[in-house]
Amino acid sequence: MNAPLYTTEILRLAASLPEPQALDRVDGSAEERSPTCGSTVRTEVRIDHEGRVMSLSQKVQACAFGQASAALLQAGALGRTSDDVSRAAEELSAWLAGDRSDPGSWAGLEALSPARSRRSRHGAILLPFLSLLAAMRE
Repeated sequence: MNAPLYTTEILRLAASLPEPQALDRVDGSAEERSPTCGSTVRTEVRIDHEGRVMSLSQKVQACAFGQASAALLQAGALGRTSDDVSRAAEELSAWLAGDRSDPGSWAGLEALSPARSRRSRHGAILLPFLSLLAAMRE
């Protein structure tokens, strides 16, 4: 029998994603859409003078994998630079593609392992990282 696609951990993470909040200052915003599944993530970010995330808000319209990825991104984003987010996206993409054995240094991403064999979910998983990166580079 096949293991379930949406594990308890993935559903718990998806449910833990905070509602979007108004930031007191928005330094960058971006909306990214996955062409494979239609998921969207709109991110607003506040950045300090050193280019590090001070706060962020995400509006996520995605499957449970996309929501879980967004929750993990949000949990680990404070203090990160655009280089950190870019590296995390590259590592995550390589892991999803089977080109590396771990998802990289961003905490918790291994919970998304049931989606590695489901290419149609990869876009939704990467989307929060790409949206934050685009918002930081705006």
